[in-house]
Amino acid sequence: MTQQDKLITKSNNLIIDADAAGQRIDNFLFNKLKNIPKSRIYRMLRSGEVRVNKGRIGPSYKLQPNDLIRVPPFWSKTSEVEAEATRGKPGGNLINLLLDSVIFEDDKILVVNKPTGIASHGGSGINFGVIEILRAARPDIRDLELVHRLDRDTSGCIILAKKRSALRQLHELIRSGGIFKKYLLLVRGQWKNGEHIVDAPLLKNQLSSGERIVTVTQAGKASVTIFRPVRVSAEMSLLEAELKTGRTHQIRVHATHIGYPIAGDEKYGDKEFNRKMSELGLKRLFLHAKEMRFTWPDGVKVNLVASLDSQLEKIIKQFSY
Repeated sequence: MTQQDKLITKSNNLIIDADAAGQRIDNFLFNKLKNIPKSRIYRMLRSGEVRVNKGRIGPSYKLQPNDLIRVPPFWSKTSEVEAEATRGKPGGNLINLLLDSVIFEDDKILVVNKPTGIASHGGSGINFGVIEILRAARPDIRDLELVHRLDRDTSGCIILAKKRSALRQLHELIRSGGIFKKYLLLVRGQWKNGEHIVDAPLLKNQLSSGERIVTVTQAGKASVTIFRPVRVSAEMSLLEAELKTGRTHQIRVHATHIGYPIAGDEKYGDKEFNRKMSELGLKRLFLHAKEMRFTWPDGVKVNLVASLDSQLEKIIKQFSY
């Protein structure tokens, strides 16, 4: 346990300080008890096994400084769930890959140049994502959390917070538009628009197969992307995209919506264009989170830049314009 949640072992109590305050009790417990099923934690809350200041509370209760949380003895023992989880830890190859991909770290955040093919987090048939791998790789960071997400096939900058206070500050910056995000993408066709703003609402749906699909519709959420040309040829164009909102598959759907599908996009792209790009050596989605910039509340500026992998660099070198 950290200073945020000191464990008094004899009485199985947790004392909350200001850095851990403000979050819901259920989210707090999910974070601290990563190997315990959420359904079990909810049962403990409903049954009163978990108490705050000696009283019952609901899952939505927000923690306050100096709250005293009583945890049941069950948590101090190795359960069957925990034992199963220890048998499914990420392997050394994944851990080394992510550790080698760290591009920035200080006392507040850890930033990774995420390789393509690795999800931000586990779920939907994926055992491990960036967060699970780095938690296994860096057990010294007790409160590591994703600040935002990237699609599995998208590479580039992804930020993880090392403490709750940093996570809250970054989420507030995201809500207020205080984080600049720039992506690099290769699309089909000759770009003729100069700087082009796409303001098209997006709606996320889930098919019966479980696959997520996003469509442009007035029933969707407001979504804005700014596209700018970097290199242009008769058959393809290299663009920068600046995100003003952060919807699922936003850049991919907006690019296809205006007639410029992204190379290697098997969900929203053009099959013939993807085939031609594959012949040139592109075996992945050409979408990369290149840069992120923001300023902490104390005025310290952070500028993060993630380099392209060798496959994308090779494609760019073949670019004629």
